[in-house]
Amino acid sequence: MKINFNMNGKPVEIDVDPSMRFLDVVRDVLHLNGTKEGCGEGSCGACVVLMDGKSVNSCLLPVANAIGHDFVTIEGLKETKEFDVLQQAFAEMGGSQCGFCTPGMIIAAYSLLKHNPHPSEAQVREEMSGNLCRCTGYQAIVEAVLKAAKKGAGLW
Repeated sequence: MKINFNMNGKPVEIDVDPSMRFLDVVRDVLHLNGTKEGCGEGSCGACVVLMDGKSVNSCLLPVANAIGHDFVTIEGLKETKEFDVLQQAFAEMGGSQCGFCTPGMIIAAYSLLKHNPHPSEAQVREEMSGNLCRCTGYQAIVEAVLKAAKKGAGLW
């Protein structure tokens, strides 16, 4: 089946099984390997992408449901000023260690800040709770998101 959507600002048309997971399309068809597979069940957030500006777990999305939507992966986000602010804040605060969860964390943080540019610590914790990290203990991630909110004031 022909599937049409926008990926990182560019139109995409692919001919794939409509039941294929969007995560597999991103990684195996489009070769955008920044999006990771963690649990495959929508619990860890490693596969988060933006769909029409909102975070979604790409492992739970059948590619047929992508038709006509706009998607952004970490590769697309890297082209923005907001990414620079988030990346710097994560680096300064030690918000990533092994790095496996970092693309999903940054996508989720971006989505949060776009919808709430001045979140409280409690709001950051709540909104980021769908993204798991086995290394940091989360405090550094929360601090990184709060720092990015301050440093990126006006971008969000």
